Amino acid sequence: MTSHQNTQTMKPATAAKKLGVYLEATPAEFREGVVTRAELNALQADPPAWLRELRRDGPHPRPVVAAKLGVSIAGLHRGGVAEPLTTEQIDALKQERPQWLEREQAVQADVRKEAARVKKLHAERAERAQGD
Repeated sequence: MTSHQNTQTMKPATAAKKLGVYLEATPAEFREGVVTRAELNALQADPPAWLRELRRDGPHPRPVVAAKLGVSIAGLHRGGVAEPLTTEQIDALKQERPQWLEREQAVQADVRKEAARVKKLHAERAERAQGD
């Protein structure tokens, strides 16, 4: 019985998401083909110039923009940020500190505090359950 291994492939959009880059800013050959798991691993291990440049300067996809600003994706939307931003634009927002950004950062901080509180509560309950 011989086993043959199928090469796992993914759509360019999936690969771009895993690489943390905005698909529309990638080279045409990346967008128009399929990406194998081995190719993705190679891109992650030794990123080509275009990938290093995209990660450094952008434009960045919403999850990356949200993380760099310390807000949620929904917070970006509430703040009126609908399109990808470059690193320069993100830095400008950090300098300007518009009211929506400060509000959304405060909301995100509260969410993190609550998540930590709930995690601690669950850990304490699990500890008590083991003691019984």
